[in-house]
Amino acid sequence: MKEPIVSMKNVSYAYEEKTVLDHIHFELPQGSFMGLVGPNGGGKTTLIKLLLGLLKPDEGSIELFGKPIGKFKERNKIGFVSQKANTFNRGFPATVFEVVSTGLTAKVGYFKFFSRKHKAKVLEAINQVGMLEYAYENIGNLSGGQQQRVFIARALVNDPELLILDEPTVGVDYENVRRFYELLHQLHEVKNITLLLITHDTGTMTEHATDIVCLNKTLHFHGKPEDYTSLTEEDLSNFYGHPVNVVAHNH
Repeated sequence: MKEPIVSMKNVSYAYEEKTVLDHIHFELPQGSFMGLVGPNGGGKTTLIKLLLGLLKPDEGSIELFGKPIGKFKERNKIGFVSQKANTFNRGFPATVFEVVSTGLTAKVGYFKFFSRKHKAKVLEAINQVGMLEYAYENIGNLSGGQQQRVFIARALVNDPELLILDEPTVGVDYENVRRFYELLHQLHEVKNITLLLITHDTGTMTEHATDIVCLNKTLHFHGKPEDYTSLTEEDLSNFYGHPVNVVAHNH
C-alpha cells in the first residue's frame, strides 16, 4: 500500500474559542481523487489552510509526503486552485501565458527573464488544460470556465503531485463544469496526480472521485462514492445539520 500524501491525526482548530475542526483524523492516499463535501462553515476551507501551512493546528499533527508539516519544504509538490473564476478582475491586463508563468515565480525568482526551457514549460501546462490556442489572449476576455482552466495550468506548471481545488466550479455553467471534470479525470488517470476537490456538486463529483469525505466540524463520513450515494437523506441531514435533498445527475 502506498504511503499517504496527507496524514492528519487528532487535528483540532478554533477561531476565537469557537471550534471549527474537532479531532480530525484522515489520510489522503497517493493516487486518489478525494472529494471533500459538507455544509458552509463546516471547516472545509480551514482544513485546506492547515494543509497549506497557512494555519497551525491547536491540537494534533499533520504530515505531508511523510514529513511533519513544519519540516516540509517541497511546496512545489502541491498545487492549489481557489474560487478565482468567480472573483477574478476581468480588467486585469495579462495574457494567459503571463498568468500561468507566475506559477514559476518561486522557482525562477522575481524580475528575472524566463529561459526557453521555462517558456516551454508554461506552454506545456497551458496545452495540458486545452487552452493553447488562447495562450496570448487577455485572460479577461475568457469565460469563467476557461479562466478556471488557466488557473489550473498555473498550478500544474510546477509538476505538482497533489492538486487541491477549492470550489472551482462556482459560477461556471453546466457545459464547462462537464469539461472541467473531464480535465480532472485526465489529470488523475493519465498524469497520475492526486486530487483533493472541495465541492458542493456531489452529484457530478461522485462519478469521478475514488474517495469521499464529509466534514462538518468532525468527519461524518470517509469512504467510497458508492457507499456515499447509498446514504439516506436522513443520514445526510444528520451529517449536514439540516435537511438535504439528494440530486441525481443523469447523463
